[in-house]
Amino acid sequence: MVNNLTFFIRHPFGLCRKIISKIYIFYISHSKNIIIAGKLYINGLPLIDVRNGARIEFGDKVTLHSINKGYHLNMHSSVKLFAEGEDTLLKIGKNTFIAGTCIHAYKLISIGNNCLIAANCQIIEGNGHDLSFPNVENRIHTSGMDCIKPIIIEDNVWICANTVILPGVRIGNGSIITANSVVTKDIPAMVIAGGNPAIIIKDYNNVS
Repeated sequence: MVNNLTFFIRHPFGLCRKIISKIYIFYISHSKNIIIAGKLYINGLPLIDVRNGARIEFGDKVTLHSINKGYHLNMHSSVKLFAEGEDTLLKIGKNTFIAGTCIHAYKLISIGNNCLIAANCQIIEGNGHDLSFPNVENRIHTSGMDCIKPIIIEDNVWICANTVILPGVRIGNGSIITANSVVTKDIPAMVIAGGNPAIIIKDYNNVS
């Protein structure tokens, strides 16, 4: 009790954030569409939006980081997890750290264990609108449901800041995606890839 009082006197806003975080986790843990297998850590409040029978599953010790203080680069917004659609699953593996990133699942986005996802990334399973060629005047009225493809991010992947991962991509175990990349196709395991569109920069598969 004394330690908590001392902390409050020195860091009143920090203690308030901790209390609000615990209340928030308690609230979402009682949602039938959100499954937390163990502990969930949040720094700042994420936006978690689950609709129409979708589900979000968190492995043990997942961290959602949504505040700039103490973070090594500027974060434009909080973590946003958006799952919509019947039977949609957004799955985040154990020990994964996500900072200030938007993840939008229409059917399936699976993120493995021990992943690092830096700030300002966009991981989106659909395009938001259909291509609509040749009836392009109707594009504004579409929702992109014709373009949905699952995204699979395997274990131990590091996705650096400001990266965009587009529908249908699989990123293999241990790979790194460099900052400001746009990933349009599969990336194999144990490589560094980057650019727009992302290509393999260095292959570590034969390194002992």
